Amino acid sequence: MTVGLFGGSFDPVHAGHRHVAQTALKQLGLDRVWWIVSPQNPLKSHQAGDYSRRFVSVEMAAPGPRMVISDIEKRTAIRTTAELLNVLNKRYPKVHFVWIMGADNLKQFHRWRRWREIAASTPIAIIARPQDPIRARLSPAARGMAGSRIAESHAKLIARRRVPGWTYLTEPLHSEASSQMRDT
Repeated sequence: MTVGLFGGSFDPVHAGHRHVAQTALKQLGLDRVWWIVSPQNPLKSHQAGDYSRRFVSVEMAAPGPRMVISDIEKRTAIRTTAELLNVLNKRYPKVHFVWIMGADNLKQFHRWRRWREIAASTPIAIIARPQDPIRARLSPAARGMAGSRIAESHAKLIARRRVPGWTYLTEPLHSEASSQMRDT
């Protein structure tokens, strides 16, 4: 089984998130996308909204049998993506995971705790977003991972390839962003 892991605070969840998940599902040929609703993004200065409200809104925004909503970070007190991946790989050794993120997150991926370990242990799929895509592809993490980039035309192979490996998917862009919604 191949599973895309799409983590975030989803504060609030919006059509851009759904676009990222659906693009990954289709372009990577995934069996499922697990939406990992985080209690709090450690890189964000604002406190995330009510967890239960965010979780229910993700359930409503991501319908369908191939979209699974998870509270594993809250239940297990996991605080970082690296910890989450370690737990999931031990718990599900036969599942091929791919970390999914929007290109807006690639810009600051180098600030994530143990980001190099994440990139070395788990394939990553970056979905293009309209918020400054050039800067995302020139970010410190993108430059640091340049040698392991997989062409978009080979994206369906990423889940079963040896790591490290990442791809940049350029589906038609979706402009909605949580920060814009919170600011209105």
